[in-house]
Amino acid sequence: MPLLTPNDAAAFRNALHARGQKLVFTSGCFDLLHVGHVRYLQQARALGDALCIAMNADSSVRLLKGPDRPVNSQMDRAEVLLALSCVDAVVIFDEPRTTELIRTIRPHIFAKGGDYTPETLNPEERGALAEVGAEISILPEVKGQSTTATLEKLNRPARRRPRIGVIGSGSGTNCQALIDAIKAGSLDAEMSLVLSDRADAGILQRAANSAIPHQWIDPGHPTALPPAAEQAICDAFRAAGVDLIVLAGFMRILHGPLLQAFPRRIVNIHPSLLPKYPGKNAIPSALKSGDTTAGCTVHYVDSGIDTGEIIAQSTVPVEEGETLESLTRKIQLEEHALLPAILQRLLHQV
Repeated sequence: MPLLTPNDAAAFRNALHARGQKLVFTSGCFDLLHVGHVRYLQQARALGDALCIAMNADSSVRLLKGPDRPVNSQMDRAEVLLALSCVDAVVIFDEPRTTELIRTIRPHIFAKGGDYTPETLNPEERGALAEVGAEISILPEVKGQSTTATLEKLNRPARRRPRIGVIGSGSGTNCQALIDAIKAGSLDAEMSLVLSDRADAGILQRAANSAIPHQWIDPGHPTALPPAAEQAICDAFRAAGVDLIVLAGFMRILHGPLLQAFPRRIVNIHPSLLPKYPGKNAIPSALKSGDTTAGCTVHYVDSGIDTGEIIAQSTVPVEEGETLESLTRKIQLEEHALLPAILQRLLHQV
């Protein structure tokens, strides 16, 4: 049904009345339609056989809500309302109250939201409802839903998610665990850059597969990390605006620029229960030593070899007949669970 004039709406009411049916009448601005509006209008429609909405004109909305409202024009608001299956007619009015509309249309039922009671309705409107014999129905509020709350959310500055930078030299399974945790929502962060000192490292391909910015940094040395290369890594992470750096299988020692630029903001995951077995060959060392328990450690990075302050550890049993492959797999599973959980804690500490 198109937009109606008050007289058209009265004729619509009379046609319903002649068939023994009832017209429900309600009013409002309906500036930004939300689920609270929809549920309210559905409940109102269920009170009778048709629903007519008296919608405030733009001038009326400005008078009630201030110079910044409405957000949407009266014709746009009317079109959206008429698209709802529960709405049968819309009348636009620019008076302060619906008193004259009530007298003209003579609805059978007048619906109002739960923030009102019959006693707190405007006296003029209540008098007009009594004149035409309309029944008043107060519908429950939908908690937490309002146009004002919606506008507050829209105007609230967007929260920037913490940014993680990752650097590794190998296949990047721990990097993948972080990517998966971010996608699953268990790690509230953004991976903004992945770096590697090896151009063919699998970690770079994993980043590419997830459309994460990634880059090879030429170390300029087979095993060490010269100051120029470390500075290049530092510059790249700074440009990406990272809040925390994760070493995920990075096989070189940091000495200066990166540690100075990101104090206590660089962490490493190591496959042993530090201080046992720092450096390479940690898992074979645990097997060779006959340990009954192994595991992994997340620690802050300093200029030593896995000597930084321990943040958290996770253990696994070393069972009889354990092989290097089976123990490696068990420890990797613990790493993939521990690292995202610790990063979530570090990034969102109160």
